[in-house]
Amino acid sequence: MKAAILTQQNAPLEVANVDLPTLDVGHVLVEIDYSGICGKQLEEVDGKRGQDRFLPHMLGHEGAGTVAEVGPGVRKVKAGDKVVLHWMKGSGIDSTTPQFSRDGSPVNAGWVTTFSEYTVVSENRVTPIPDNLDMAAASLLGCAVTTGLGIVFNNLDMRPGQSIAIFGVGGVGINVIQGAALVNAYPIVAVDIHDHKLQQAMDFGATHTVNSKHTDPEAFLKELSGGNGFDGVVDVTGNNSVRQTAYDATSNVGRTVFAGVPHHEDKINIDSFPLHFGRTVIGSHGGDTRPDVDIPRYVQLFELGRLKLTEQITHRFSLDEINKAVETVRSGTAGRCVIAMS
Repeated sequence: MKAAILTQQNAPLEVANVDLPTLDVGHVLVEIDYSGICGKQLEEVDGKRGQDRFLPHMLGHEGAGTVAEVGPGVRKVKAGDKVVLHWMKGSGIDSTTPQFSRDGSPVNAGWVTTFSEYTVVSENRVTPIPDNLDMAAASLLGCAVTTGLGIVFNNLDMRPGQSIAIFGVGGVGINVIQGAALVNAYPIVAVDIHDHKLQQAMDFGATHTVNSKHTDPEAFLKELSGGNGFDGVVDVTGNNSVRQTAYDATSNVGRTVFAGVPHHEDKINIDSFPLHFGRTVIGSHGGDTRPDVDIPRYVQLFELGRLKLTEQITHRFSLDEINKAVETVRSGTAGRCVIAMS
């Protein structure tokens, strides 16, 4: 089968034929229909978190496809089931990681990978979905959508009328906005450097937007909040100065959520005094998503027309165009990009 492989950092992915491993206990063989491209893959390519000791390896951690075969012990899904592939653990066996091969040499993989025509994943990284669901839209439920909504519902536990500011309107940020709109938060402020993303933010429920290239977001948020700060502030950029601004824009009883991944050498200094009076700071781990519970709920909202998924997709690529897709995501000009395997 064909797969995109990371063979060295800061270099294009290699699309090559890869041999599938024999299924072990808890393994699920999935024929991939669509894969999303998440910022995590760019971080791996760029070495944002340092040296990668697992090279060469497969990539991708959000997708949708059809179960082709299951290994020993698998009870959650069966051949023919449509599934979302996700990196957050759900129910089922937490298997060993599969090892693919290329020309007789090993190709490493985690518990879920999606940049390939077929993949072998752990049982607890798949969740069954309805047969008639749009598979391109479903692929987004593997990471960005669930993370963004989970930040609102789980990390922030937002209530109607609470205020929120979001720094970075990418795949996760747009779903933080969408989640805030679902709970009737107000105001919902989107901060980004791209006007087209700020327009999309308005389409997904933002009540105010700030282009930080032209307007000082700290001054804007201070004035809008009457100097009191916001109930929830989310940074999805991982940029040090932005994270500092996000913390400073939080009210003394509010919560700052760091969802963006910083460079491994970056550190941040904060004034800890407000923490004594109720301000909290957390790092989001996938929005504390519970795949078995949350994905079916989000599917239902999508089917009811209450959750926008298809509207997030602006570009579609083939697997052979994977490097073009990666550069499109990196450019900031796209919404969500998906890879169609056929």
